[in-house]
Amino acid sequence: MRFRLEAVTIIETRHHIDADVAKVFDVVAHIDNFAKAVPHLVNVEHINDVHSGVGAKFRETRLMNRREASTELEVTEYVKNERVRMVSDEGGTIWDTVFTVEPSSNGAGTDLTMVMDCRPYERMAKIVTPLVKPIVARAVKGDMEAVKNYCESAEFGESPE
Repeated sequence: MRFRLEAVTIIETRHHIDADVAKVFDVVAHIDNFAKAVPHLVNVEHINDVHSGVGAKFRETRLMNRREASTELEVTEYVKNERVRMVSDEGGTIWDTVFTVEPSSNGAGTDLTMVMDCRPYERMAKIVTPLVKPIVARAVKGDMEAVKNYCESAEFGESPE
């Protein structure tokens, strides 16, 4: 029996950030800046010569439960100051994450939305993915809180050019 490769939404989160769209996009769309914002990202390695936009590939290493875990990601969609999509094929699952930024409806700041879907394609991943969902969701929410705090801090500085 074959199973269809169904997308399962792991998490969808939305945060209001008191910073302009360009600043928030610069953090979520560029791994070097994202690593500055998220304290448990301990290493970033660019895998190819493309460091920004579609085709950028990198390996991020983060601390998870006091252990280091590395993941390779590729930017597959990039619309400046609007959205960026990163995809990873890890552990028999395709992880598909889209960050969207837009001016806040109240006229001040930015609304950041992040949606992470996964599509397990190996038998073991189909069993394990639902079990790790709460762990991944907690980690992603922490990442988004860190991005919010970083973008709202004086440390972030002026708007990118």
